[in-house]
Amino acid sequence: MKKIIIAIDGFSSTGKSTLAKEIAKELNYIYIDTGAMYRAVTYYALKNKLISKNHLDKEKLVQALDKIDISFKYNPDLGFAEVYLNGENIEKEIRNMYVSDFVSEIAVIPEVRAKLVAQQRKIGKNKGIVMDGRDIGSVVFPDAELKIFMTAAPEIKAQRRYDELIQKGLNVSYEDVLKNVIKRDKIDSTRAASPLVKTADAIEIDNSHLTRKEQFDLLLSLAHQKTNA
Repeated sequence: MKKIIIAIDGFSSTGKSTLAKEIAKELNYIYIDTGAMYRAVTYYALKNKLISKNHLDKEKLVQALDKIDISFKYNPDLGFAEVYLNGENIEKEIRNMYVSDFVSEIAVIPEVRAKLVAQQRKIGKNKGIVMDGRDIGSVVFPDAELKIFMTAAPEIKAQRRYDELIQKGLNVSYEDVLKNVIKRDKIDSTRAASPLVKTADAIEIDNSHLTRKEQFDLLLSLAHQKTNA
């Protein structure tokens, strides 16, 4: 079977990463969580006091990009690759609401996107990858053999995100999560640099009322159609 690139784009909290991981494992492909890469840069900015509620030192962050090394290391116990920033495992740190509140502001910076897109393209040059994010099919891999665009109702996305955070032991409210989801969707869709868009050749999946297995079976079927073509 030929190897392909599967690009999964869509709104926040639609389960892109979960589905991408499962499909990559099934196909024995490499999974790349691009959202985690932007979260890693955001975590760096927060840790170095380059961003706060009323402040963003864009110039210093851009100057520091060469000092930011993001890598993925597979954890066999978890069954997926964890994110490392300059050699430090930050998988847990980048998933909290504090980072979520700032990641969209970091993601709109053109220099940040250029750096990460270059890394993503390098990773995917040999194909056999599943990559999810906001601009994978439109910018990173416009020639990807299979493009998916995922969406769901905001309230459903917020409930899923809230449940996930509660399971991780984080103290959050559903109302705050819903506000964050709506805010991120608006920023992602209206930003000047690589806004979230559904490309003409992408297959839209509204998973508001689909189970994980139904989503998995659908995407796996679509992938097999491409790999056997």
